[in-house]
Amino acid sequence: MTRSLSNLQNRIRLLGMSIIFSILSLNPSVCLAQDGDGPAASGGFLSILFSGGIVGMIMILILLLLSFTAAYLIFDHLMTIRRKDLMPEGLSDKVRTCLMSGDVKGAQEACNSQPSFLSFVLMHGISELDFGWNAVEKSIEDALAEQSARLFRKIEYLSVIGNIAPMVGLLGTVIGMIIAFQSVAATQGTASAPQLAEGIYQALVTTVGGLIVAIPAIGAFAIFRNRIDQFVAEAAYMAQHVFTPLRRKARSKS
Repeated sequence: MTRSLSNLQNRIRLLGMSIIFSILSLNPSVCLAQDGDGPAASGGFLSILFSGGIVGMIMILILLLLSFTAAYLIFDHLMTIRRKDLMPEGLSDKVRTCLMSGDVKGAQEACNSQPSFLSFVLMHGISELDFGWNAVEKSIEDALAEQSARLFRKIEYLSVIGNIAPMVGLLGTVIGMIIAFQSVAATQGTASAPQLAEGIYQALVTTVGGLIVAIPAIGAFAIFRNRIDQFVAEAAYMAQHVFTPLRRKARSKS
């Protein structure tokens, strides 16, 4: 399963690169500035997308790379941040049954047979059984914090892309406005509307491109963050349920 998922991820990377090269090969004129008929004269989405000249093309290519990276990350997280992968069904009940019967080794084998977020937490608790309930509780809390931090670091790249993409678009916007006002300065205020429109058009295209990349990335980050929060809370509840007999025994002795 792990090997097939890795192969699928490699195919997605190759597909993304092939799409970029296909766009470049199908649009050899993207590096050229638009003629007097205006940027929309040639028609087509790709012609509009690459209508900002060399600078606009560079910005759009950066945004395309960010968008393909975000798409890959979203797909990867959909395949890995799942309930059946993080919290295998029946694992907590199996471990609880083993611990109630005093079969610590059976509980460890159950965790080792289903490596996951939950099994990692339970194994940390089992490893501290000889030191009492307080040690078990502390070990569970540490394991939960460590695993939740690992998952949050994993999805953090979506947040980074969601913040970088608008900045790239804003950079294109600033460059486009500089070009527009440079035309005004070069002509001492007599620049025509088409001359000004070229720079402004470039600014608008890159801004829209940045937002198109950022909005899905930030939305996906929020969804995965909430999903991880939910799984962490459920794992904490299951761990408490598994070690309830030990906690009751510790209280009865005290």
